[in-house]
Amino acid sequence: MTNIAFIKAKSGLGDELGRRLTDLVEPSREEAGCINYDLHRSETDPDLWCVYENCCTAEDLAQHFDLPHMQTFAAEVPRLVEGDLDLRRFRMVSSPAW
Repeated sequence: MTNIAFIKAKSGLGDELGRRLTDLVEPSREEAGCINYDLHRSETDPDLWCVYENCCTAEDLAQHFDLPHMQTFAAEVPRLVEGDLDLRRFRMVSSPAW
């Protein structure tokens, strides 16, 4: 299960949002079902961030959002994020490269 999130910071809060998102990387990577959890920043819009994550199962992804580090971040979203989070879920249809 793949989740791609596009997250736009409120004006002037791009760096702070980036710090908060960076704080999610290591604890997310330590989750039992995590395959990868990667953070990206737009080259053309410093307020736009992307999280790309893969989990073993849909259940792993659902549990991910209930964990304390994610709940702490969710509480900060209204202050930091412009509009809604753009969350998109995908299922791989090709064979993995490994």
